[in-house]
Amino acid sequence: MKLLLVVAPERYRDEELEEPVRVFEESGVDYDIASTASGTCTGMLGGTAEATLTIDCVDPDAYAGIVVVGGIGSPEYLWDNDRLISLVQEFSAQGKVVAAICLSPVVLARAGLLAGRRATVYRSVESVREMEKGGANLLDIPVAADMQYVTANGPAAAAEFADVILSKLAC
Repeated sequence: MKLLLVVAPERYRDEELEEPVRVFEESGVDYDIASTASGTCTGMLGGTAEATLTIDCVDPDAYAGIVVVGGIGSPEYLWDNDRLISLVQEFSAQGKVVAAICLSPVVLARAGLLAGRRATVYRSVESVREMEKGGANLLDIPVAADMQYVTANGPAAAAEFADVILSKLAC
């Protein structure tokens, strides 16, 4: 089983990648990291991650699910990325796990996946507006799961977010 983890090339939230990676590795779940460009991506707190492929080169058939990491780079690099929006729609159409944390649940809302679904997001004026515009049933809780969709509101929820993703993969 393999997951696709998507990060912004700059200013992704370190813990929102590192904690799920730790949980996935401990559970034997393999993963690839993708971004808008391949190579070294930098986190808000100074961490780095190697994106081995670009979003444009992803084959959804190779993965059991997609996890979109948050951080302040998400609005700039991910929210309006047409290929990423198309990817999450493809994963959804195949019934696969579609997950996002922090500011990145907005990608799912913009893709039309959260209409009528329970979801959470890191609350900013813009993120709340986008989630509501996408029809999400926005909850003020750390992690929300509805069908194959998993959302979380920030770094403090990263481990629980990863655990819920694993539970959805087991279904």
